[in-house]
Amino acid sequence: MTIPARDQKARMAISPSTTQPPFKKHFTSSILLWVRPGQSRQTGMDYWNGPHSGIIAATPGLAEYRQIHLAEHNPGLWPATAGVETAIPADRQIDGIAEVTFQSALSPLRGRKQTALAHKDEVNVFRRTLLYAAPPNSSRWYDVATPAKTVGSRAIIYLRRRRGVRPSDFRKFLKKELIPALAGTGILKELRTQSFMPWIKKMWDTPNVAHDNPSDQRFHASIILGFANNAARATFFDSTAVQDLSHQLKPLASAIHAYEVEAALTYVKHSQILPHYEV
Repeated sequence: MTIPARDQKARMAISPSTTQPPFKKHFTSSILLWVRPGQSRQTGMDYWNGPHSGIIAATPGLAEYRQIHLAEHNPGLWPATAGVETAIPADRQIDGIAEVTFQSALSPLRGRKQTALAHKDEVNVFRRTLLYAAPPNSSRWYDVATPAKTVGSRAIIYLRRRRGVRPSDFRKFLKKELIPALAGTGILKELRTQSFMPWIKKMWDTPNVAHDNPSDQRFHASIILGFANNAARATFFDSTAVQDLSHQLKPLASAIHAYEVEAALTYVKHSQILPHYEV
């Protein structure tokens, strides 16, 4: 039986519980990517999916490597909220994210040689790349669905901490309030979070690629949401649950950019290079 949209919204009220769902800690960093102009966007995305993915996947010490391909047109899924930037600026709209999860804190050292090859290849496909590094064990993958549950649709949210808000207060709200509320909707099939260290250009200053990232444009956390299908994703962002969350986030976040994910391609899984990427 099809549930009317108004009833779906009613069922997605935020749970009053602040109990976090079970989670596993990981060492994950993300590289935000913009493809080069002068060729079709699809040509750039295909190169990233093809030759460039092989370079990254071969890096020693990876537990997982995913490419998050974002939809070409991404004005912003998050509902408009006064005083918060929810419309994604066209000139800063991200094309994709390389989500890299390491086996241990020493893994980046093991992969330095392969990473140098990736640095040299970036100019062939990207015009701007920004590394958002995270401390070991700061990434959390929450158990919100059984492994058999298929993720048919995703969104990724980038949060910018409001000036004057203490980082510890920001992180505490995400862990103690926001994540339990998101999990409490009962609609998610995937939930992953990252809290970023302060952005430093020299950590990923690849040659002949832009790394401009003004302080008022930087992000401090990301959240990946997985849904059964696009209809469930649309229901989520239209719900009173998200509207209520937006008002709760307003004192802490100056920007909430919610991107529509076109595809999430996995090349390394459980520390093994896959013969073909998984969707």
